[in-house]
Amino acid sequence: MRGTEKSAPAASAPKKKKSGLLGLRGKMFVLFFLIPITLIIAASLLYIWQLNTLSSGLAKGSTETIIKMTEEVVADRAREVASQCKVYLITHPDLKKAFFNYDLKFKRIVVQKIGVTGHTSLYETPGADGVWRTWAHLDPNVIGADMTALKESFGESFPAFWKICTGGKDGKELKESKGYYKWRDSKGTLRDTFLITVPVEGTPYVLSATAYPDEFTEPVKFMQEGAAMFALQTRNIVIGILGGTLILIGFIVAFYAYRLTAKIRYLTEITDRISVGDLDAEITGIKSRDEIGELANAIGRMQESIRLAIKRLRERK
Repeated sequence: MRGTEKSAPAASAPKKKKSGLLGLRGKMFVLFFLIPITLIIAASLLYIWQLNTLSSGLAKGSTETIIKMTEEVVADRAREVASQCKVYLITHPDLKKAFFNYDLKFKRIVVQKIGVTGHTSLYETPGADGVWRTWAHLDPNVIGADMTALKESFGESFPAFWKICTGGKDGKELKESKGYYKWRDSKGTLRDTFLITVPVEGTPYVLSATAYPDEFTEPVKFMQEGAAMFALQTRNIVIGILGGTLILIGFIVAFYAYRLTAKIRYLTEITDRISVGDLDAEITGIKSRDEIGELANAIGRMQESIRLAIKRLRERK
């Protein structure tokens, strides 16, 4: 008489082998989190760098363009005033140079404002006394004075100023000349100053026009500040999005990796129990319809096949 059918006695469970350098969870972390995030960070940094480069490039290009335009505007004004001065002197031959600064009509022609603080003025090339003198200027204190006396006021910038005023052509016919020199303004700030001199044709006089280019580039500074602020805000937004993406992807990968590896570990434990003869082990909690579910069903079928094979073996005995 046969006794009640029982499963084969369970042997001791095999020892679990240690996983390699990277388990499934580690590989998923590297493949689906570390590598994508590294690429995203690299792309974001490249985007921020390009944005900053574009912003600074536009600001620099705008400043250079405005400065060139300023030089052209000042030069055109100087030539225009020199032409008007020539006409006035031709039509007023009795006007003496000592009265240039006091003839209101002539002064309105010769001394004109350029920008905020820039202006035009009129000086004379050396006569018999070899002295350069100013005859029309905003500052009445320099009228008739020797222009070389300005050395103290100009300081180290005087050679650059003097080279422009004399046309850079010592001993030759004076020609139109332009350039930059340093000048300390009323606030004591040393600023770049653009100067152009245009000879008044047919006379010993020269029309000079001077201006601070930074007065014309002031709007560009606001553009630069706006561009810098926009770049900063964009960078912060990109960093915020990057941080949010990092957290979201990390959570998704960690959550999915945990669930996947938990199911695989569970099926591994069931398989280990079956391998030592525990045919009553039941697979529960695996309801997914993916490859993991198919693996669980396959293990269940294998378990049932082993159970039936053992039953037939015993019946033969």
